[in-house]
Amino acid sequence: TLKRRFSTSHSSVDSKEMKKFQLLAHKWWDEEGEYSALHSMNDIRVPFIRDTLLNMSSNYHLGKPLSGVKILDVGCGGGLLSEPLGRLGASVTGIDPLEDNIRTADQHKSFDPVLAKRIQYKSSSLEEIVEECMETFDVIVASEVVEHVADLETFIKCCSQVLKPEGSLFITTINKTQLSYVLGIVVAEKIIGIVPEGTHEWEKFVPPEELERLLESNGFLVKTVNGMLYNPLSGSWSWMENTSINYAMHAVKSGARGQSSPTDAPSGMGSEQPSATAGTAI
Repeated sequence: TLKRRFSTSHSSVDSKEMKKFQLLAHKWWDEEGEYSALHSMNDIRVPFIRDTLLNMSSNYHLGKPLSGVKILDVGCGGGLLSEPLGRLGASVTGIDPLEDNIRTADQHKSFDPVLAKRIQYKSSSLEEIVEECMETFDVIVASEVVEHVADLETFIKCCSQVLKPEGSLFITTINKTQLSYVLGIVVAEKIIGIVPEGTHEWEKFVPPEELERLLESNGFLVKTVNGMLYNPLSGSWSWMENTSINYAMHAVKSGARGQSSPTDAPSGMGSEQPSATAGTAI
């Protein structure tokens, strides 16, 4: 059957990870709470997605630059990234395996009638929507998600299946280095408590080389890899060339037009190197 043809033998959903986030499902929109760093990450990840897509498109809608673009936000949580993408005109589908996260996201979007029309949320895993959404989306975003999945290979395969040819995949995550362990777990969780202790497992962090290999084996061409740095003192994010802590990646499914260009890189990137005092990982 069609369902069996595209079903996966493994799930990318990790039940232990779900239990962690279950406890915080009602706190997504507290800008001073446990998700404050994700709120501030929007200052760089939203322009990165927007500008990259605009550089690849010949169409521009004044005021709604992503009008007509169908985006899948995987692991959408409470909708922190779905909403700004919806405000840019995109038609957004946000999925998350936690029903409480979806309830929070649905409730928050209901405050804005425009967003309520542009965004739909589903309590679902990526694998569960493959059959009904084959090559449906122009764009997939998976921001701060892949370091929490149980089976990364299955996850990337499913991304490829639901993305249209020439579609874009945006991922932000944490590299697997000694520095990311010190800053992302020891400092961020145990010392200054930016995120709750136990949020991350270093063993599940993903080196960009490994992610690029998985993407290429599933029909993607990686266009851009940029380092990201979080400053816990200012609560702000910035771009950098070094990818040893956090990084963002843009990949295009096979059949894409054109070649990568300098315009893929976000503006304001510097060449500074990370230090334990300069920033930390989230």
